[in-house]
Amino acid sequence: MANKFGLGRGAESVFGSIKNEENNQAQDSSTKASEKAAVEKTEQSVPKNLPSGINSDENGQLWVSVDLLKPNPRQPRKEFEEEPLNELADSIREHGILQSITIQDAGDGTFYIIAGERRTRAAKIAGLSEVPVQLRKYNEQKQLEMALIENIQRQDLNPIEEAEAYYELMELSGLSQEQVAARVGKNRSTVANAVRLLKLPEDMRSSLVQGHISAGHARALLSVKDSADMRILFAKIIGNSMNVREAEDMARSLNEGAGNSKKTPKIPKDENKDPNITELEQKFIEKLGTKVQIKGNMERGSLEVQFFTKDDLNRIYYLICGQE
Repeated sequence: MANKFGLGRGAESVFGSIKNEENNQAQDSSTKASEKAAVEKTEQSVPKNLPSGINSDENGQLWVSVDLLKPNPRQPRKEFEEEPLNELADSIREHGILQSITIQDAGDGTFYIIAGERRTRAAKIAGLSEVPVQLRKYNEQKQLEMALIENIQRQDLNPIEEAEAYYELMELSGLSQEQVAARVGKNRSTVANAVRLLKLPEDMRSSLVQGHISAGHARALLSVKDSADMRILFAKIIGNSMNVREAEDMARSLNEGAGNSKKTPKIPKDENKDPNITELEQKFIEKLGTKVQIKGNMERGSLEVQFFTKDDLNRIYYLICGQE
């Protein structure tokens, strides 16, 4: 029988080696292509011509010194509580900053914080020298809108800051209350009620910011038609720790001509009264938180100060005489 000649396992070994080598080369080419694509993708993700002061790491993340960051000129938030900031700083020390801070080139070597001022402040407390950032460019309206939305989502604004931000956004962009509400994800009534708070006198606004009265108290005050009556209600809210329901009830009573459920005669307006007397009466009202009437003139007359309860009398006494 004729012998069969073949390449046998030796040939398989040779061709197998060649095939393995080809596979390895193909894998190497694929790996290099993937690496090249990743590098190209990273290069594409890094903005060209970065402003001075911004650095990019190997992953394309942008970093900037915290010393180069300054508040958004349209930042509605003015108050930053110390304790929550310290708690955030502790978290940043342990975990770092998980969400990049949105910034915009200020054009003078520094950068505006469009979103993330609270994180930036906490980063400084935590001792960070650099923070991760996203570089963006917005117009004035968008700067305010971004900061407003960020703060509202976190419920970081006090009622007056929120009201001022809504009002500024309407003034800046010409948007209606309904349009502003749609932009920030709120009901139109929420925006309308907030903006009304700006009609409060300055001292009442300060009390609202400081938490001495609530937004509900403020709305009750705004419902009072007479400015002197509003002063009476404000004094009672502060002095008697009235809740919102009690304040609303008294507001209705005052509008009906009653003080503390007892009828109080309305003082008729005297169009011939000396404007200096009227101005002085208003100052007494603001100081004492109750109705005050001056009878006579700047040379001679009498001063009538009204009170409605014993506690009210004591409060006025301490305001005039001091606590002895």
